[in-house]
Amino acid sequence: MPLDWAYFLDDFQHHWPTDDDIYVDFVREGASGNGSARSGNSRWRRLTEVRVRAKSVFHFDVQGSVAKSTHAGVPWLRYLRRNAGRQVHFWPFDGWEVPAGHSAVVEVYPALWSPRFSGEGRHSHQHDAYSTAAWMRQADLDGTLMAFLNPQLNPDEREIVRIEGWILGVA
Repeated sequence: MPLDWAYFLDDFQHHWPTDDDIYVDFVREGASGNGSARSGNSRWRRLTEVRVRAKSVFHFDVQGSVAKSTHAGVPWLRYLRRNAGRQVHFWPFDGWEVPAGHSAVVEVYPALWSPRFSGEGRHSHQHDAYSTAAWMRQADLDGTLMAFLNPQLNPDEREIVRIEGWILGVA
C-alpha cells in the first residue's frame, strides 16, 4: 500500500463510504463498506494526538470521541480533492506552505482555543467554530499563523506527519 495522500483517500472511502449517505454505524456494523479492514486500534494515537493529549481517531463510543466525525468526514475530503483540484491545499499532506491564492484544509482541535474566548451564549459546537475562526484570524493578524503552519518537528517526525497529518496549533 503506497504511503500517498490520494491513495489513502481512495482506500478509506472504499472501506468507509460515508459520503454516500451512509452512517458510520452502518459501516461499523458491517451493513455497508468494509470498515473492519480499516478499523485501527483505539489505543493507537498519532504523534499530534500524543502531543496535545487528544483521543485517538479510532476511539469510538467514549465521551469526547472524534472517531465518528473523522470517519464520516474523511471521504468528503476525497470529494473536495476530486472536485476542487489543486485550488485546495490539504495541509500538511500537500506541503507545509500554503500557496498564495489557494484555500487550505487543516485539521483543528478547538479545545486548544475555546477557553480563550467568551462563550457569549453560543452552544459548545458554535463556540468551537467561533473560537477556531477567531484564533486563526488573530494568529494571521499578529503574524504567528505562519509559525503554526510550520511546527518545530525533527526530520523523523516530519516523515511520520507526512503520513499521519497534524493538528494546526500543536507545538
